[in-house]
Amino acid sequence: QLQLAESGGDLVQPGGSLRLSCAASGDILDSYAINWFRQAPGRKEREGVACLIPSDGSKWYSPSAKDRFTISRDNPKGTVYLEMNSLKPEDTAIYYCTAAKGTGYQLFRLCVSGVPEDFDSWGQGTQVVVSS
Repeated sequence: QLQLAESGGDLVQPGGSLRLSCAASGDILDSYAINWFRQAPGRKEREGVACLIPSDGSKWYSPSAKDRFTISRDNPKGTVYLEMNSLKPEDTAIYYCTAAKGTGYQLFRLCVSGVPEDFDSWGQGTQVVVSS
């Protein structure tokens, strides 16, 4: 099973940028869908913001993340990144890197549906605060 560890969370002013990192180990990334979820303060639900299928490079973004966030992979390091630009106070949340194993169409469905319970590998989370 994949082990995941996030880093890069910080306090940033509105309009600023951050890059979150997710270091993966224990298995081959190409067998997984990698999804960044976030949980805002006081909210129970976790929102999927960006998903990547490393085997073919396919990416999905939530409407709130589209055009501002970019998910990418560093092949040699086995690290997945979430580049966040034009940050807003409503982006304040704990951000989790997650993974779900599958093949072909399964991975496509995992990213498109973005259901947290479908992702069984989770990192510890990294805190992002957007505030002036």
